[in-house]
Amino acid sequence: MGTRSDAERDVITVEIGFAVVTGAFVAGLVFAVVAGPAWYFELPEAEFLRRTGAVVAALAFVGRVVQVLWRFPRRRGVDGGTGPSGPATAPDAQPSHPGRTSPDS
Repeated sequence: MGTRSDAERDVITVEIGFAVVTGAFVAGLVFAVVAGPAWYFELPEAEFLRRTGAVVAALAFVGRVVQVLWRFPRRRGVDGGTGPSGPATAPDAQPSHPGRTSPDS
């Protein structure tokens, strides 16, 4: 594997930051949904809901970060992106001429 350019490192840094920020947002929402009623309605099982909310929020955070980073396209290597993880991007994801359809469609 070769060295990465500054642009590639910047893209990866931004993607990791996006994953962490959206993960924290999702975790906060999940915690609020699970534990929020315990505070608002002063329920007797408030401690259980807070702990459950914290565990579920942590799982949501990890799940969101993994989801974002898993979908991040892998870097193409010398072999054109094929390897143990498969191609980096779908070769025919978009038409070669934007706005035109391919003849076989």
